[in-house]
Amino acid sequence: MLKGLSDGRTHTVVTGVCLCYGERERTFYTETEVLLRRVSDEMIKWYVATGEPMDKAGGYGIQSLGAVLVERVNGCYSNVVGLPVSQLLVELQELLTEKTD
Repeated sequence: MLKGLSDGRTHTVVTGVCLCYGERERTFYTETEVLLRRVSDEMIKWYVATGEPMDKAGGYGIQSLGAVLVERVNGCYSNVVGLPVSQLLVELQELLTEKTD
C-alpha cells in the first residue's frame, strides 16, 4: 500500500461522521488531500519493521513516525489522524443548539 501511495500523486482521506442526540441527527464528511514523498523500498521496509503501519487504515501514521513519509497535507490534519476535530466541534455546536419543532 505504501508503495502505491508514494508514487507522486495525492490521495484523499475521507472521514464520515454521524452525530445523534435524542431525535436529532447530523452527518458530515471531511476530505483531506495528502501527498507522500517518493520513498525507496528500503525506507518502506524500515517503516514496516517498526510495526507502526500495521493498524493504520492507510498504512501510515501521520501523527508519529509516518510523518517522515508525508510531503504535503491540503486540508484538515486531524482528519488524516482519524477524526476531523474542528469540523466535529462545529457540527456538535449546531446539533446541540438546533431548535426542535
